[in-house]
Amino acid sequence: QVPLKPGRSLMDWIRLTKSGKDLTGLKGRLIDVTEDELAKHNRKEDCWICIRGFVYNVTPYMEYHPGGEDELMKAAGTDGTELFDQVHRWVNYESMLKECLVGRMAVKPIAAPKGEVSVLACIFFFFQQTTEDEIVLCMNTFISNVLLIYFFYMLYFLFYSYDWFQTDSLIMVVIYTKQKDMDAELVIVDCQDKRLRGEIIMDDYSYLVEVGRTFSLLVNIAEKVGKVEIILKKKDNIHWKMLGQPCEGHNTFIKRTDRGLFYRKCKLISKTEVTHDTKLFCLMLPKGTHLRVPTGQHVYLKQIFTETEMVKPYTPVLPFLPLDFQESSHHDGVHMYFMIKIYSCGLFTQALDHLQIGDCISVSNPEGNFKKSQVQTSEDLILLAGGTGFTPMVKLLNFALAEVSCLRTAKLIFFNKTEDDILWRNQLEQLALKDERFEVQFILSQPTKNWVGRQGKISSSLLSEFVKRSRKDSKVLICICGPTSFTEQGVQ
Repeated sequence: QVPLKPGRSLMDWIRLTKSGKDLTGLKGRLIDVTEDELAKHNRKEDCWICIRGFVYNVTPYMEYHPGGEDELMKAAGTDGTELFDQVHRWVNYESMLKECLVGRMAVKPIAAPKGEVSVLACIFFFFQQTTEDEIVLCMNTFISNVLLIYFFYMLYFLFYSYDWFQTDSLIMVVIYTKQKDMDAELVIVDCQDKRLRGEIIMDDYSYLVEVGRTFSLLVNIAEKVGKVEIILKKKDNIHWKMLGQPCEGHNTFIKRTDRGLFYRKCKLISKTEVTHDTKLFCLMLPKGTHLRVPTGQHVYLKQIFTETEMVKPYTPVLPFLPLDFQESSHHDGVHMYFMIKIYSCGLFTQALDHLQIGDCISVSNPEGNFKKSQVQTSEDLILLAGGTGFTPMVKLLNFALAEVSCLRTAKLIFFNKTEDDILWRNQLEQLALKDERFEVQFILSQPTKNWVGRQGKISSSLLSEFVKRSRKDSKVLICICGPTSFTEQGVQ
């Protein structure tokens, strides 16, 4: 993020969009935009961007963009969908830029081929110019490619299927994945709003079963070798002729990024103070939801504020830093915990802070590319955290100490401004005393005179002192999270 000028906050932008001012320059008209026309609007004072087929005049939004004008200019006069998805796919741009909509991209006509050369003529010419050995090689390559495509089709599409069975009182939906040792974190089930939605994650893809029908209660989910069982209780003891009306996306196996985000409403159970400006929020999942956020991944919290949808990513944490290293005992399958810093000028965090116990907030499915396998073979784990960048380190540290047998050292280098900003300081110090593999270093950039520890900001000289192997050839994993400038400097 970049510092914005006074009067250029999100709230100021919301007021501008509701003022009735013409933000497109087209006086309310919607037009079809050609690629040539879009390319003309590529300057800061005249900037159009296409996202998913819709064109927006983002010129008036330039000074309000939290990422700065330069980030928007990367997509000026072009299709910025891919760039947008890389940075913040979760942002509801339709709502944010509703008053900036210029129109749709015009359908590009397909040019007719020049001349009429038939396929048969091309094949005849090919055989005239090619030796017998080359033809055999070409055909073998073609057949190999067809078989490879068929193999992946079998792997991704035919291996994923579902069936359902019933008794007088129960319905059992069985999803066959052909994966051994199914992890509970890969299974997401929601049974609410007269709809059953079961999603199985496999790397960058997901398989979805989604049908509309009134179900009484989600009883249990059992992960066995290669299949997932979802057991439901019938409302009435009658024989069902069908599971339910298929919803859009039902029985499909596609990329997770193409699936879109799915939200469910969670209830705020408690808010407890962690530091002077950071609180631990406890949310309760709705009855009929099975959701476990994998280590190193995050979710999005969504709130409606003054008729505008706001979304922010957060990483769930444990309710406390355990000393017995048994992650499963700290996940009851019902509650989710978030450690959130409340910014005095932050519209979203202020809205969160004003939530009352019992109020609801929407929580998305997990997102992120981090995988546990990256940790499981590590001998030295080094965590660089800046401020609330500590939050993804909580579950990661617990997982490494509890389940990574080859781990020799786990070191947390925790950067903050002052002593009062250090999250869970006592718990971290207790953990360091409890487990000889773990070490924590607190580094402050604005310490008081009484501070006897290290001080400064992230730098090459400082890191070279702490980032070391336990042995000459040990396998090291370094994870970093914090403000953008902190992360960029650390990676550098």
